Order: sequence, then structure tokens, then C-alpha cells
Amino acid sequence: MDSVSQFVLGAAVAGVALGARTSAWRALLWGGVIATLPDLDVLIDHGDPVQNMTRHRAESHALLWLTVVSPLFAVGIAALHRELALFRRWWLAVWLALVTHPLLDAMTIYGTQLLLPFTDHPFAIGSLFVVDPLYTLPLLVGNLVLLGSRGSARGRRANVLGLVLSSLYAGASVGMQQWARAVATASLTAQGFVAKSLVVTPAPLQTVLWRAVAIDGDRVLEAFWSPFDDFPLQWQSIARGEALLQAGAGIVALDRLLWFSQGCSKAERDGDRLRVTDLRMGQEPYYVFVHEVASFTGDGTLQPLLPPVRLGNRIEFGRALGWLWTRMWGAAVPTPR
Repeated sequence: MDSVSQFVLGAAVAGVALGARTSAWRALLWGGVIATLPDLDVLIDHGDPVQNMTRHRAESHALLWLTVVSPLFAVGIAALHRELALFRRWWLAVWLALVTHPLLDAMTIYGTQLLLPFTDHPFAIGSLFVVDPLYTLPLLVGNLVLLGSRGSARGRRANVLGLVLSSLYAGASVGMQQWARAVATASLTAQGFVAKSLVVTPAPLQTVLWRAVAIDGDRVLEAFWSPFDDFPLQWQSIARGEALLQAGAGIVALDRLLWFSQGCSKAERDGDRLRVTDLRMGQEPYYVFVHEVASFTGDGTLQPLLPPVRLGNRIEFGRALGWLWTRMWGAAVPTPR
């Protein structure tokens, strides 16, 4: 999730853990700061764009390692404020601020390697968009009321309420996702498509409009669904480039991108370059993560690009927002192209 959401979530759980035992501003500030630390891994250069993408949310987001370091941060904070008698409470607050960060990230589709070093599987529920104001707002309001009331009982109740409401919203997003998945699955079956995989994620900023991406042999099928629709899903067929993916097998960057996207990628030839697109983040033809991973030699064989090149493109914000608002309420408007 975005940094604001992570900050206010960390602040909220730290505020609950510490209660009235320390000042509200201290609990909120440290909880928020600690909760943003895992994302500092974006400052680490792993050598190329593909490694940087796929190793974000790795060790820094692993529950085991965050649990190991939590008492170190806690004792430092407690000593700084001369509250060593509250060490256990600070430990709980720091641990909650740290571990809720990757757990929230796992609600998005990006991929979070929660269980390192036991497995590097990139967990991705995909029921929340990376920025969702309706998730963040209750937490922010609860933080502000707690801070403004200087830690009063009323402020603590408001903070707990904000945490409860945001958690209920996250839980409801999973229910909405399963509804959208059921609709998409039924539509694929009714139209005779045989999809070997199906990814369902919310369109940006909300959980009303959902995007479904199905892999059906050498094609990708994309459709959008809202519970306000009164028409069947309209699937758009996109070439997946299966032959190119197979030809590039063994190229480290390509293999790693396929692993990270759990197969939800497409390949295209652009001139003498092989381009791989992660289909989970964006919508046709606008995607955040597009990489050139190889070049075609004179005899048609593939030569890995060292390093790979990250491209990616985004739709103009105002145009996208206008389409999103109209489409989420059930209007049969075409997707931006």
C-alpha cells in the first residue's frame, strides 16, 4: 500500500498497544515511522530493474525478520524516552507496526514475500488497490482525533474505531473480489473460454469496479465488472505471445518476471527487442511494469539484455478518473485507449 496508509496503520496499532501509558503523539509518531521502514528497501539497488522490482517486498517484508528486529527498535525507543519500564508495551507496539505493513501489502496484487527465508513465494491477494482512500480515511481520522484529544479516552476509542472500520473494509474487499471472480468465471464458461488462470483485482482507488484477466492459451482476456452492470462481461482478446515466452525460456530476467507475476504476463516483439509486460498492474494498453529483457540477433535467436530495460506507461490521470467514475456505476463505456 501507499506510504500514507502504512503510516496511519502503524500509528493506529501503536496507539492501541500503548494506550494511555505514554503520550498519544509519541505512540502515533513512532508507530507511523516504524511502519514505513520496510519500504526503504526501494533505496537498495540490486543491479537491474527486474531484480529491483522482484526483490522489493522481500527480506524487508518477511514476518520472521521483522519479528527478530522488533525488540531492537523497541528498546531504543523506550530508552530514548526513559520508558524502559514500558519495554514490553513498546515491543508490542513496534512489532504490530512492522508486521501489519507486509500483511497489508499482501492485500494488493504486487507480491509480498512474507515467509522468507522458508519460501520466496510472492503472496498477492489482490483485493485492494495500492492506493484506496476509503481504507486510509478511517485510520487517518482516528489518528487525528486521538492526537487532538491528547490521548483522552474518547480519542482512544476513535482510534480503535478507525482501525476496526479500515479492517472491515479490507475484509469486505475480499468478499467483493470473490463475487467478481464468480461472475468472471461464469462468464468465461458461458462464452466457451477455457482459462488456465484468472486474476481479479480492483480498478484504481476503490473496490466497486473490478478488472478480470484470464489466460486462455495464446491469448489474454480482459474485462471489467461492476455490481451495477446490467449487461454481460465484454472480454477483450489480447495476444499473449506464448511462442515468444517459450523462446525466451532460460533468460533470467524473463523467467523471474514470469515467476513474480505467477504467469500473468505477455511478451511482444518491438523491433529487435523482446518486451515482457506484467498484466496485473494496469490495463490494456497501459501498464506500470514493462521490461525489455532480450534482443533478437541476425539469425533470430535471443540474446539477454544486460541489464534489462524498464519501460512502462500510464494513462493520463484526469482521463482515467473520468472513465473510472462513469464505469464503476454501471455505464457501458469503452475502456480508454
